[in-house]
Amino acid sequence: MPRIPDRQRIAQDIRDKISSGEYGPGFKLPSLREMSAHYGVSAEPVRSALLILQAEGLIEGHQGKGVYVTGNHPAVD
Repeated sequence: MPRIPDRQRIAQDIRDKISSGEYGPGFKLPSLREMSAHYGVSAEPVRSALLILQAEGLIEGHQGKGVYVTGNHPAVD
């Protein structure tokens, strides 16, 4: 069975947390360094995962302030 790339695995985990409401609208995501440590990867796969989620409209970055969950998604029961 093929291994899922780290960026996709991380994006899916964050997507699941957003869908479940664990990360609600306006929630500030952990720092790149914190997420890298949590997922056991370098910063690049985390950065790539965040770009995927940003393209999907689930998160938005604010330079110097962090990355936040948008309100552009339905909660999944």
